[in-house]
Amino acid sequence: MAVKEFPADTQLIQSEQTQNALHVIAKGSVRASFPGGSIYLKKGDVIGVCELYYGSHFISYETEEPTGIASYPCTASQLPLLMQKSVDLTNMIVISLFRQYREICDAYELMHFDCENIYHYLMDRYEEYKSFSVKHGFTPRALPDMDDLAPLTLEDDVESWMDGYYEQLNKMVTEKSAKFHNPDFLTGVVLKADQDIHRVISICRIFRDYKAEIASLLMKENRLDLFDLYAGLLYKIGANNEDSTPLIAAISTMMIQLEDLPSIDRDMYQQRIAEYRAKLETLGDHPEEETATVEDVPDVEHSMETILSYSEIGVETAAAFREAVDKFAKMTDKNASDDAARKLRLSISKLFYQIYEKAFLKSLNDPSVPKVVKMFFNFGYIDENLAGLENAAYLYQIVDKLPTDPKRKVYTAYEWLTAIYKGQKEPSRNEFDSDFPTFLREQKMTGNITAADEARMQNDTREKMLFEMRNMFPTVNKITFGRVLSFCPIFSEHNILKDLDTSLVSVDQVENAFQKIRDIDFSAYYRDVIYTNPEIGIGKESVAVEILPDIVLMPNIGTRGIAWQEIEGRKRTTPARMMVSIFQMEDLTNILVRLTGDFRWEMCKRVQGARWNDISEASLTSEYFDYIQFYRKNRDLSADAKDKIKLSMQKAKNSYKEMFIRDYEAWILYEGTGSPRLNKVSRNIIFTYCPFSKEIRTKLMANPLYKETMARYDIKLSQKLHHYDNVFQKLKNTGIPIPKELQDQYEYLKM
Repeated sequence: MAVKEFPADTQLIQSEQTQNALHVIAKGSVRASFPGGSIYLKKGDVIGVCELYYGSHFISYETEEPTGIASYPCTASQLPLLMQKSVDLTNMIVISLFRQYREICDAYELMHFDCENIYHYLMDRYEEYKSFSVKHGFTPRALPDMDDLAPLTLEDDVESWMDGYYEQLNKMVTEKSAKFHNPDFLTGVVLKADQDIHRVISICRIFRDYKAEIASLLMKENRLDLFDLYAGLLYKIGANNEDSTPLIAAISTMMIQLEDLPSIDRDMYQQRIAEYRAKLETLGDHPEEETATVEDVPDVEHSMETILSYSEIGVETAAAFREAVDKFAKMTDKNASDDAARKLRLSISKLFYQIYEKAFLKSLNDPSVPKVVKMFFNFGYIDENLAGLENAAYLYQIVDKLPTDPKRKVYTAYEWLTAIYKGQKEPSRNEFDSDFPTFLREQKMTGNITAADEARMQNDTREKMLFEMRNMFPTVNKITFGRVLSFCPIFSEHNILKDLDTSLVSVDQVENAFQKIRDIDFSAYYRDVIYTNPEIGIGKESVAVEILPDIVLMPNIGTRGIAWQEIEGRKRTTPARMMVSIFQMEDLTNILVRLTGDFRWEMCKRVQGARWNDISEASLTSEYFDYIQFYRKNRDLSADAKDKIKLSMQKAKNSYKEMFIRDYEAWILYEGTGSPRLNKVSRNIIFTYCPFSKEIRTKLMANPLYKETMARYDIKLSQKLHHYDNVFQKLKNTGIPIPKELQDQYEYLKM
């Protein structure tokens, strides 16, 4: 077989390519890369021997130096015949197989060890940070996502006997090659080993993703990370403080750790380190100090008493709330997970919403609500010391000029509740998916209210507002906060992980974020409605209308959002309801992308009804459900793609909706910018139902990944446009003006 020469750094094979040959390295060396690791192949090694069973590659190969390759056409079914033809080639195949297996297993062992190490490193450093904070009189700040972090566990780990099994098999086959040279037997050895190697590499992918998850808690783009906690604490106590030495040492050690983590973006890492060093040089002996005093903002003094007095809550309730808040303020770790801390936060939450309700009802008829009470309504603010005086001063400064606008569909929680009280909005469904009329019927059936009460309450806007305040409000406030296990509704400085002025959500930010999404997924918020006009000969035409969601800013410092409901009541032409924190620590656009994916799924389920997962009726949900349910049998998916789906389903806790949302995020944030992330099947489904805008379609037209799907889309689009061309021509022939609804639909189709 002729040897083909390749220069150094040549990509020979990429993961997911079809496997149809074995390639023997005649000279040089090749790097074989798989998720989280790599091994090096040398002269005599055989490329592709680990993947024959699957018919597609799950390892990528690149030359390390000028390399000569001899290729032999071969698939799993052709392997016995190839082995019959050449004993020497057979020996190379088997010897290389065992060597690659051993090195892949060595990489697996090292990665397993690394995962355990980095987990314990993060947990130890986090506890150390909390100790440093308490020692210097600061309340430790919480790391988002720490509640969900756990030691690495594997559902299907490599069996302990595998090492011994393959070691003995290697000796049997290679040391007594003549005795064991049976093509059928050796084919079985290779193909069985391929399955075990694939399983080991699948676990390596879990290790890689787990390390990346830990790495993101150490340092990530949004700065909600351990590095920022340590650096922020150092800035507060001062670089030259005698107690700063262990802090600086801990940060230096963390930098070394981060340097070796491949999942950390290098540019972001260099920028953060440069900022840290520059800040350290200018900090000197002068730590960051809180400069605000009560004298600067006298109205915030004794804030809790002002709020309690305004609410006119009962004396016993007020006393219980004071006592609970005082205990909370004295906690060194306000995010503690012990039973006493959990019960205290639950007690505060219960009392908080009682006070909120009383104060809100009073404010409805009060033209001069005190600023501190407005801070309570909009931010969950209770106490100037818990908030920090500088933060209290900032809240006081902005509370009368919040950047929201109900006319532009962005509300504070107070504005939203007021809109319901005024009859401008209907209350949301509760956590059991019951709307207000359904809730009243349930109350009547259980005997809690009479039929007369039900009739009276149906149109009582005060009752509607109370339904919203007692159901949606507390549930969503906790969800948007992000860390449900450590949630407490009162504004506390320890939850602030970014500057308040940069994290305050505004109507402009919301509109800009939605525009970015619609620039990619132009049809995201369009719904189909029926247009008829018999007078001019128009029977039934399906036209799309765009209805953007209402956004409610919950009074907390949070990291998440929630798409609470896709429509109001049963009318499909009503806006969805989405809630985010008023101070958003995460990237707002990313959150709204996720909520848009959630909306897409739920809106399709609403339209399809009971047949939402019935593949006989094509829809986004039915096709995606079918794709995930039967992915193991799908011939359009490579072994590597199937492995990724399996792991993704584990992360999504076997939720089809969550899987779709994750793919939709990749669709908008990556595929929409020309960076492929999805497999062929998922990409085709999402392109069919969430097509890119015309501008992006034009850019991607030459990309073979989209060629087939785009061609189908263009054919269907041409048919629709041709239909309207005919309709318009008939109207013109009779002198009838084209209705605006049809003209708008025509322009929509061309988007």
